[in-house]
Amino acid sequence: MEPFHVHTGIVAPMDRANVDTDLIIPKQFLKSIKRTGFGPNLFDALRYLDEGQPGMDNSARPRNPDLMLNQDRYQNATILLTRGNFGCGSSREHAPWALLDYGFKVLLAPSFADIFYNNCFKNGILPILQENSVIEQLFTAMYAEPGFTLTVDLEKQVIIMRDGQTREFDVDPFRKECLLNGLDDIGITLRDQDKILAYEEQRRHITPWIFSEV
Repeated sequence: MEPFHVHTGIVAPMDRANVDTDLIIPKQFLKSIKRTGFGPNLFDALRYLDEGQPGMDNSARPRNPDLMLNQDRYQNATILLTRGNFGCGSSREHAPWALLDYGFKVLLAPSFADIFYNNCFKNGILPILQENSVIEQLFTAMYAEPGFTLTVDLEKQVIIMRDGQTREFDVDPFRKECLLNGLDDIGITLRDQDKILAYEEQRRHITPWIFSEV
């Protein structure tokens, strides 16, 4: 997982509440557990005018011109601005995989579904909570300015507007440390690798039959 410190990116809208994980990445794409390759099918049911299936040539599919991902002004967006209860529904980790694979590194919303919120941190995405009034102001500013960008400084816990104005955000200290250091669950475990190896060596002497070849 890549460390997250300061990120500046174009902001794209998903201007609806209660976006569930099946809308983020539909169920037919859950067969793969590779964590990559889901970006082209992010918001598949909204993004294309036909029904997507694994293995399809997405470049040849008819696209919905009304969806922000298909509009020129939001190309290469890495910050997603959305409404309340984003990521509700099933707990599929494929949802943050799809967002990350597309290129989103920051999500801004007034609320997130709990499991989805936790899964974002575990996969290197920073979900930021802001009050409804702030989210509304950001939507207004974004729609008024093509190429609207924000800078997010995780260490200082601030969102920086182009005019220099800042907005603070809260983040759990442990999750912050993990993002700053690029640590997922495996990385956290491997910080204690020496202790794990020492314990295994100790057990090898105490219970050698456990380590014998079958």
